[in-house]
Amino acid sequence: MVGNRRYSPLRQLTAQQVLIKTISEGPVIVFMTGAHTNMAIFLMTNPDLKKNINHIYIMGGGVRSKNPTGCCPKNASSTCQPQQCGDHGNMFTAFRSNPYAEFNFFGDPFAAYQVFHSGIPITLVPLDATNTIPITREFFEAFEKNQRTYEAQYVFKSLKIDRDTWFDDQFYTSYFMWDSFMVGVAASAMRNIRDEENEFAEMEYMNITVITSNEPYGIPDSSNAFFGDRKIPKFNLKKNGVHSGHVQIGIQDPFCFRGNATGICKDGYTEEVTGPDSVRVRVATRAKPNVDESSTLDREYYVNFLDVLNQPQYKGRFNFTTEFPYYKEVLYKPDFKGKKLGKIVVFDMDMSAGDFLALFYLLKVPVEEMNLKAILVTGSGWANVATIDVVYDLLHMMGRDDITVGLGDSFGVNQSYSKVGPIVGDCKYSKAIPHGSGGRLDSDTLYGLARDLPRSPRGYTAQNSVKFGAPRDTDFPQLRQPLALEVWRSLVKSIDDGSKITILTNGPLTNLANILLSESNASSIIQEVFILGGHINYKKNQEKGNVINVPSNKYAELNMFLDTLAAKTVFESSLDITLIPLHAQRKVYALPKIIKMLQAKNMTHEAVFTRRLLTRLHHLHQRHHLYRHVDMFAGEILGAVILAGDQKLLNSTFEIKHLKVYTEGQLSRDGEVIFDTKKKKGFKVLQGFNHVSCYSIFSNGLLRRKQSAVIGSFGEQKRRWSSPAA
Repeated sequence: MVGNRRYSPLRQLTAQQVLIKTISEGPVIVFMTGAHTNMAIFLMTNPDLKKNINHIYIMGGGVRSKNPTGCCPKNASSTCQPQQCGDHGNMFTAFRSNPYAEFNFFGDPFAAYQVFHSGIPITLVPLDATNTIPITREFFEAFEKNQRTYEAQYVFKSLKIDRDTWFDDQFYTSYFMWDSFMVGVAASAMRNIRDEENEFAEMEYMNITVITSNEPYGIPDSSNAFFGDRKIPKFNLKKNGVHSGHVQIGIQDPFCFRGNATGICKDGYTEEVTGPDSVRVRVATRAKPNVDESSTLDREYYVNFLDVLNQPQYKGRFNFTTEFPYYKEVLYKPDFKGKKLGKIVVFDMDMSAGDFLALFYLLKVPVEEMNLKAILVTGSGWANVATIDVVYDLLHMMGRDDITVGLGDSFGVNQSYSKVGPIVGDCKYSKAIPHGSGGRLDSDTLYGLARDLPRSPRGYTAQNSVKFGAPRDTDFPQLRQPLALEVWRSLVKSIDDGSKITILTNGPLTNLANILLSESNASSIIQEVFILGGHINYKKNQEKGNVINVPSNKYAELNMFLDTLAAKTVFESSLDITLIPLHAQRKVYALPKIIKMLQAKNMTHEAVFTRRLLTRLHHLHQRHHLYRHVDMFAGEILGAVILAGDQKLLNSTFEIKHLKVYTEGQLSRDGEVIFDTKKKKGFKVLQGFNHVSCYSIFSNGLLRRKQSAVIGSFGEQKRRWSSPAA
């Protein structure tokens, strides 16, 4: 289903704007099912509007809870080691350091403290209650048979993929009705507002608070941003108060461990206390049993949940296939028979806006000169890994559904935690990515324009297969999203003996480093590598890098900084490397010049889309300081043009430089590209080129009719799917 409303930078209402507008019109009741940051900021900056909030219902925390997951079975061997068994919290990623916190409260403990201490009546539905209402096999099977509305079908599909991809065989005893149970408790209480009773949970008043820092208090260290080196604590907090201790920094914070004992950190713990810091809160303690004892569903809320979701009142109007009755799944694959294809190329991108500009250009280079065979994407750069869908959509638009796309790691080299698994790691460098990235909507939506691209039948899915190490096959294992290394290995097997591969990297070097570390013969198969990144400080500290969100680091470039160990691995390899450094990229930052050149009668669809994206970036760059960095995306076309453009027209010059990357764990210097006095490895470094020719080559490539888009937009698709004649 596709609605008409959409995200647009600077036009999208902020959370604070929505809260102020809605609560000003009060009275309101607030439901909270995540971290408390937005509400805390609202309460701290708009104290006069608190009176308009009648009640806050919160899912989160654990007061007297004892985690039922991670326990050893009764018949387990003596080697079984319990995990979170019996903990107050549920953070499977950090239970060793903090066994007390629940995810929502751990996300921003100080914010949760502000909400709890606001004086507004609160009903808390913590793990105490949600641990007593798991998704049982009986409930799952009943749900499978009761899907009479589109929303019921959608929710069941989501639940089923969670079950089918669960990491062990304990889904039915370790997956709970967390947020939905809170909503049910709240809705029932609101119907019975006079006596505060509800149909679904047993309730009790408790005196609790939210732990925001760890004892001893009054000895703040660098972990605590409210105190630290400040003469006056932020928000005028008391120097020896409950907020003045150590704040947990990361899930492996050494402070939290005392030998082999249980972790001592309590950040985010909803603890029962007495005294002035306590708040009287109405707390759900357990789910009520079904009044119908003969039912296979032993909780009252199970029955209500299925009834409400299947009610014909307010049901969804349509799903995708009913909205578009003539939808057809079509894959566009070019016919290259009889053509002598050019050099094999792999594009490694981190899905920034500039990478998509570069990808458009690469797809327009004649296949007789360059044969783009695969794309590797990484989630350790500018965008959320789900942005891979935009890559698929762009390829579909250009008629290149034959190009495989591999998903790289979400964390840098050696930044995932082996004891927890590849899904958890250290994001210590993520703060370097400026506004509009790292999970924010700007990069993830191509600044609001991604919805205009045609929808590809291909896309990211959570489908999985035993063949690739999953505990079980899902319904459609053939739709599983391949990983970057798998795509690389498949490509290597498919090419002719003696053939080699050229790689262009436009992001952190994580994928390339993992290839080198995993494949012993990788260097012999790779013809050459073009690396867009690195900053060589030629002008004796006058020309700065672009890690603008880490002021102490003046001379690094983002792609090197975001995964310094990967950069070190690649730089120390035997690969033939051409480096396109930051000072060269900065020569093509002039967005208006590219926009001006992308004008012609009967423009190609790809040129139109590119011009719209560049125009939006330029307007944002001109209008708001948060977007002062977006002109850098224009520089990201340079790698593609150097790789595949007319070198005579570019008049490009290179010099051999002996370089290495600083990787000593020092935030102020990591990622610097420095001269290697030992001259171990030489790099071919771009020194000069005709920047006007670069603009011309790029724009002419996109305006050229050959290898142009086969379907121009989602609007064109909608017209085709809405009529049999189309």
